[in-house]
Amino acid sequence: MSKLGIAAAIAATALSVTALPLAAAPRPATARDWSTAITKTAAGAYVMGNPRAKVRLVEYLSMTCSHCAQFIGESLSPLKANYIRTGLVSLEVRHAIRDSLDISATLIARCGGPAGFFPATETLLAQQETWIAAAIAFQEKDGGASAKLPVAQALAVNARGAGLDRIMAARGLPAAKVNACLADTKEQERLAAMAKEAWGTRSIPGTPAFLINDKLAENVSSWAALEPRLREAVR
Repeated sequence: MSKLGIAAAIAATALSVTALPLAAAPRPATARDWSTAITKTAAGAYVMGNPRAKVRLVEYLSMTCSHCAQFIGESLSPLKANYIRTGLVSLEVRHAIRDSLDISATLIARCGGPAGFFPATETLLAQQETWIAAAIAFQEKDGGASAKLPVAQALAVNARGAGLDRIMAARGLPAAKVNACLADTKEQERLAAMAKEAWGTRSIPGTPAFLINDKLAENVSSWAALEPRLREAVR
């Protein structure tokens, strides 16, 4: 091939290469939203967030505690958005049961498993004043009769009296499922063990109480008091 032919071939090749479409640049991977990751500990507590988070936040929660309801209402949105979603902080909820109504509400909150636990807990705590008032009115009418029933029946009767079954029905949880959860002896034993760890072993001062990387955060019961501790811990 002549020099002119070689030059023409090179030019043709160059033109064909430049005519090819350019490959699209790879898009950066979307960061994972860790607030959607729910796991369960060996003790039965539910954890939201990265299991290997730098900061492990534990909340001791009672469903009949008004301060717990206030804390969840104030904290969960910013806690998820600013700390849990990034993978820096995880939130573990341990139950510090205080009374029989607390047991019923907690069993029902846990009835939907990992995916349903946090939404159900938010719903029940948001309506806490309503169902506690209904429970008090029911117990006054009941006159202690339900206390003589077997445990599962007593829990179910008091849950209905408080209207907890109706709240969960609105979330799509049928009455049969609620009753089955209330009668679950393994879950009852789990809650009893958590309460023993909270009030006995750990000796928490009340609810809500918080651990940050297994150390008790003293004098903290509100989001305003807790957030500065979290900011310091994630640095």
